[in-house]
Amino acid sequence: MKRLAILGAGGHGKVVADTAECCSWQVVEFYDDAWPKRQNNGAWPVIGDTTALLASLTRYDGVLVAMGNNRIRQLKLIELQAAGARLFNLIHPASYVSRHACLGIGSVVFAGAVVNADSQIGQGAILNTGCSVDHDCMLGDAVHISPGARLAGGVRVGDLSWIGIGASVRQLVCIGSRVMVGAGAAVVSDVADGLEVVGVPARPHT
Repeated sequence: MKRLAILGAGGHGKVVADTAECCSWQVVEFYDDAWPKRQNNGAWPVIGDTTALLASLTRYDGVLVAMGNNRIRQLKLIELQAAGARLFNLIHPASYVSRHACLGIGSVVFAGAVVNADSQIGQGAILNTGCSVDHDCMLGDAVHISPGARLAGGVRVGDLSWIGIGASVRQLVCIGSRVMVGAGAAVVSDVADGLEVVGVPARPHT
């Protein structure tokens, strides 16, 4: 019986758990630092906090971090890696990931997402429902591509950046680290580190 532990019992965690069940994980249990106040996450139990998970790693065939905050997700992933957790990538059967693409450990790919040839995805990435990452894109660690967002070919996205729901990024654009791209934005030129950009075309938010 395949047993999965998920760290982070929020809405994103529910989608991770549901995807895991689609991938034949038979037992899914949550850990969250709001435990014991938080006892369940929808249909799934919350049975402990991070400390409890670190003490229970040998019980599980796989462990994932399901936290929407990019920085916290990255830190928890590093902590679990150091503790020897069995981290892996979770790919929904209704998504498409080219066999010529590369996913960093701890990444999740949800239903309808597409990752095309020679794209490289860093560790702990979220490729959310119905997003697309075209050929030759390079995404850093702990990046989140939101539902319906579109990256054209050759796009670069730095560590910890978030591409908002329905946003589009023109081919060969470079987006820095810790960037926030607003919902529905159209990014047609490079974006420096740490900026928040919104609108069509996307411009720094003031």
